[in-house]
Amino acid sequence: MKFLRNLLAAIIGTLIAFGIMFFMFVFFVSLVNTEESVTVKKNSVLELQMKYPINDFTGNNEGEPFDILFEKAQGLDQILHAIKVAKEDDNIKGISINNNYISAGISTTQAIRKALSDFKESGKFIYAFGDYYFQKDYYMASVADSIFLNPVGALDFKGLSAEVLYFKDFQDKTGVKMEVIRHGKYKSAVEPFLSNEMSEDNRTQIKELMSSIWNSIVSEISADRSISEQDINIIADTLGGRKPEYAKASGLLDDIVYFDEYENRLKQAVGISREDKLNSISLEDYMKMSRKKKLHSGKDKIAVIFAQGNILYGEGGPDMIGQGIMNKAIIKARDDKTVKAIVLRVNSPGGSALTSDIIWRELEIAKGKKPLVVSMGDIAASGGYYISAGADKIYAEPTTITGSIGVFGTIPNINELATNIGINAEQVGTNKNSVDYSFFEPMSEEFRGFVKEGIETTYQTFLIKVADGRNISISQADSVAQGRVWSGTEAKELGLVDELGGLDDAIEAAALLADVDSYSVKKYPKYKSSFERLMEDFGGASIFSREQLIREEIGAEVYGVYKEVKSAMDQKGIQARLPFTLTIK
Repeated sequence: MKFLRNLLAAIIGTLIAFGIMFFMFVFFVSLVNTEESVTVKKNSVLELQMKYPINDFTGNNEGEPFDILFEKAQGLDQILHAIKVAKEDDNIKGISINNNYISAGISTTQAIRKALSDFKESGKFIYAFGDYYFQKDYYMASVADSIFLNPVGALDFKGLSAEVLYFKDFQDKTGVKMEVIRHGKYKSAVEPFLSNEMSEDNRTQIKELMSSIWNSIVSEISADRSISEQDINIIADTLGGRKPEYAKASGLLDDIVYFDEYENRLKQAVGISREDKLNSISLEDYMKMSRKKKLHSGKDKIAVIFAQGNILYGEGGPDMIGQGIMNKAIIKARDDKTVKAIVLRVNSPGGSALTSDIIWRELEIAKGKKPLVVSMGDIAASGGYYISAGADKIYAEPTTITGSIGVFGTIPNINELATNIGINAEQVGTNKNSVDYSFFEPMSEEFRGFVKEGIETTYQTFLIKVADGRNISISQADSVAQGRVWSGTEAKELGLVDELGGLDDAIEAAALLADVDSYSVKKYPKYKSSFERLMEDFGGASIFSREQLIREEIGAEVYGVYKEVKSAMDQKGIQARLPFTLTIK
């Protein structure tokens, strides 16, 4: 017994020692990473590199000690703010875009590009260099005064494509299937479970959506590169950027140089000799400094509430919209007497119809007291549009994916698999419908009827919300609904959004509606601190992102399939969700 007691004491002591060492390690690393005072030297170039995924909002907890343990992300709001500050910063002479892969949606990229275009109005230069330009990278870089490419690099410029995965054969072979009920001619989120190939309706909407987005991209590139839109499409059709010399001959580039030669071009633009040292500052460092500089000031405030991620029932967080954290933010903004108007920034493919309605209701209460304006990001579709529909005014980027006004339900069923492997499930209940559905038994027509009834009720509720919010008839709402998705440009033509523009445009519109001249911006919600997340993760499998570990282990392509299947299995209740998982390449 004494031996076991000593052994147990030794084990506990070791665990405590490791725990103390771990926290000391994190503490010392956090000291090293503590935000130091950032100074910008004269004649500096701002190095625009987006090294991490870009979210609309990363929260109000920047620079906390335990942030290093979590997957990093950059906030679009901070990037745009830094570019605006740099425009007025006399020490910044220009911007160098040196980015080989931007991990962001097209509308996010468009927003950054728009900010860079505004930066150029100061008379300062923008140069861009790439070892390899993917399409989104080139789209952003095309705003530059001069674009350079590595002599052994390439430029991927071929137009947009989309890929949708289909699972019917997989279901037939495994005996694991999804029972689906939907409303909406174009509500094709469930199509991959019903067919092995794309329907013409779905093909039509995806084709038209991508064409609208592509036309917006081509139009902007054409204006900045002085190449006709027709010629740009010819370049895409012939892969005219696949070799550096081809890209230069077609007008996509200004020159083909190595990076050291590119640095000499930057020195020349700044006005120093080749022998002089080029002063540069990274985007990350400049964002630390620019946070302290307010572009808006005033006692009155415009609240910006960020709603990003799938809509799921529950508390929510940085990557998930839940009624818990969202409604707390809405109520705080509503009850704050210094807040004169609310801007809801939506970046969501939708999700739970119930959660969407709960959030919609809280927004309606807030709208009764203060102006409410919506700003749409990369995606504001289905449930994302549901929570937006009641706003006084809606803004979207031209490339925003929106609409998708339709609902569906999916329920996993493993009856065939269970039969094949010899499992039989027996149910006992007290009343006729007390045993309503079993994963192990085929779905009855009666139960399917109940689910269908719920789908139809939710769809009609959705239509009423859209009709009331947009001041149109229910039949008009239905004509642009049926689960059909639209680009921001198309949505404006149809009246689903009011104006094309970004978050700043929405904030200005909110201030105008509130009759406020000078104001500051207050951002919501407040996410849990890195320490709180660390403590939560200690209860799980790892303090590090489990999703990140899976992605690194199985690879990006297989991870995409895994996420598709997991997302379908996780869906609970009636869904107001984007009608497909669309990968635009």
